[in-house]
Amino acid sequence: MALSTDKTISVLNDLIETCKDGEYGFQSSAEHVKNPELQQVFTARAAECRKGAEVLQAQVRQLGGEADEGGSASGAIHRGWVAVKGTLSGYGEKAMLEECERGEDVAKARYRDALKADLPTDIAELVRRQAEGATRNHDRIRALRDQLKATAS
Repeated sequence: MALSTDKTISVLNDLIETCKDGEYGFQSSAEHVKNPELQQVFTARAAECRKGAEVLQAQVRQLGGEADEGGSASGAIHRGWVAVKGTLSGYGEKAMLEECERGEDVAKARYRDALKADLPTDIAELVRRQAEGATRNHDRIRALRDQLKATAS
């Protein structure tokens, strides 16, 4: 049996927070690295996360709910930690990539949890597509980090 509308909205709002956390995290990372190529990657990922949040917000409104507009408290804490760690490490590219990867690990877990919920079919498909995007983001960031490690050794 599919979740109630209120529970579906709650799941979607959790994912909106996840998307906003990703947007803010990638944008912050883009502002702190000096490598223009990496800045571009982070900025593009931030835009993808923002678009994902917008799609979910529209879905929540279509269901008659009030869509979350911001990120989560844990995301704000993570961004604070990224700033502290970045300051201590001089905002090194490897440190920023590692923190972005950690953030994407959280996003993948939140999408996995959402996919376990008995969402209406069309919403479940939307969440599945976005989960694939989170996995692609994670894999892209990990590949960049691994590439950076390989060139540094």
